[in-house]
Amino acid sequence: MTGDPTEFARRSPLHRVLTSAGAEWGAVAGGCVPMSFGGADEPARARMLGLADLSVLPRAGFKGRGAPAWLERQGLALPAAPNRARLLDDGALLARLGAEEHLLLSDPAAAGDLCARLVTAWSMDTADGVYALPRGDSHAWLLVTGAHAAALFAKLCAVDLRAHKFADGAVAQTPVARVNAIVIRADLGDVPGFHLLFDWASAGYLWDCLIDAGQEFGGGPVGRRAVLGLTTT
Repeated sequence: MTGDPTEFARRSPLHRVLTSAGAEWGAVAGGCVPMSFGGADEPARARMLGLADLSVLPRAGFKGRGAPAWLERQGLALPAAPNRARLLDDGALLARLGAEEHLLLSDPAAAGDLCARLVTAWSMDTADGVYALPRGDSHAWLLVTGAHAAALFAKLCAVDLRAHKFADGAVAQTPVARVNAIVIRADLGDVPGFHLLFDWASAGYLWDCLIDAGQEFGGGPVGRRAVLGLTTT
C-alpha cells in the first residue's frame, strides 16, 4: 500500500469495502485510488468483467443557457447532441446530458488538468448564464469494463447497452438497480467500458448489486493499473 485512504480528506465512499476486498491503494489526484487487488488474473478480469472505483478522480459539471458557448470558448469540442459523449484530446471525456448541461470526466490516468482548469476559470462574474455543478462531491464514479459488461447491466437496467444498441459515445440517464444513474459508454481499446455515475450515498448499495450480478460472469473488482493496461495492450 502506497497510500492510506483514511489519511486523505478526499476518499472514496467505498474505501472500507475495497480495503476489506484486498485493495492496494495509491495516491492519485489528491486522493487514494485502488491500484490493484493483488491477483495475477486481474488484467484478464478487466477484459471479461471488471469493476473499478474512480470516485476520487477529478470531474466537473456545467449547465445553463450560456454553458455550451462558454465551454467552447475554453477550447472544448462539444458533443453534437444530448446524450452523447466525446473523448477530448487530453483523454478527458465530455458528456452532453442535455442541451445546456455537460459533465466532464478526467482521464483515468489523471494526466491532464482540464477539470481543475475549468473550475478555476469559471465564476459567476465571467461566465454569465453558466452554473458550476460539484459532480465530484455529489456523484460516485465507477467504471465497468469487459466483454460481459452489457450482460451485467441487463440484469439491473432497462436500457439495452449492447454494442449494436448503445454504441461507443452513447449516454443514458436511467435507473440502475433502482438508483438514478448516468451511464456513458467509452470503450478502452477493444474492450467495452461503461462509466457509471450516481448519488454518492448509494455507493455501497450499488457496488454490492454490481458485484452480486457479476458473479456468474466471473466478474469482480479491478484496480486502476488493470484499467490503464486495457489501452496499452
